[in-house]
Amino acid sequence: MLRTTKEVAERFHLKETTLERWRWQGQGPKFVKLGRTVRYRDEDLEEYEASQVFTSTTSAQAAA
Repeated sequence: MLRTTKEVAERFHLKETTLERWRWQGQGPKFVKLGRTVRYRDEDLEEYEASQVFTSTTSAQAAA
């Protein structure tokens, strides 16, 4: 299923502008661009979530 920027922002408790900035910076979850429309696939959101799992705050800082 394809999700809107608004839906993804709500899911991750972010502002839509944060997701927009991440797209410009090449960060965050992968996205699909259909014309001028941006959508996020469920499998890409799950992959992004899995990449954000850490065992300590130190390992999270090292990954950033």
